[in-house]
Amino acid sequence: MRILLVEDHLELSRWVAKALEKSRFTVERSLNGADADARLATERYDLVILDLTLARMDGLEVLRRLRARGSRTPVLIVTARTEVSDRVRGLDLGADDYLAKPFEIDELEARVRALLRRSHAGGEMRPRCGPLELDPASRAFTLAGQHLPLTPREFAVLESLVMRPGKVVAKDQLHDRLFRLESEARPDAIEVYVHRLRRKLAGAAVRIVTLRGLGYLLEESSP
Repeated sequence: MRILLVEDHLELSRWVAKALEKSRFTVERSLNGADADARLATERYDLVILDLTLARMDGLEVLRRLRARGSRTPVLIVTARTEVSDRVRGLDLGADDYLAKPFEIDELEARVRALLRRSHAGGEMRPRCGPLELDPASRAFTLAGQHLPLTPREFAVLESLVMRPGKVVAKDQLHDRLFRLESEARPDAIEVYVHRLRRKLAGAAVRIVTLRGLGYLLEESSP
């Protein structure tokens, strides 16, 4: 599952992202409202965790613009604002849930899982490319109907690629998702996981293609 975390407090953003990534979610972070609005206008996410007090664009305006574009992406508002009017306006604008700060990470994760279950119960498509399919509920891949065993980092790379089949995912973007908090990770470390995934996909009608200087893409192929 691909989550956009919109939170301007740097340390809190890192803490929440790290916790969600341990639960095998793919998390992208945005530190201001304008950046979040631009991402939501061009990228597909399974869930948005949205603070309200943001620089460059208020969280409620980000939410209003998201719904005005017709997006049904679940939105969980997480904020320190205590006014009932803010909560009511957020829900009226189309937020799906509301969590007040400070919060326990277990409760945040439970609310994320509940929103994702509701979203997929409503007919959300399973990301797939050829015989490769991601089951959002179980957080597992199948290849030609068989379970595909993956390490957490292999899973994160493959999820990033299957969410955009046939489109390039930048190497730097993948590296940032896997090694966000590891300052000494080498830039080419991502190649290790891509190599491992290629071995696990060998013989199947799907492959990872390297576009030098750009990144990687996942595409159907002849077995």
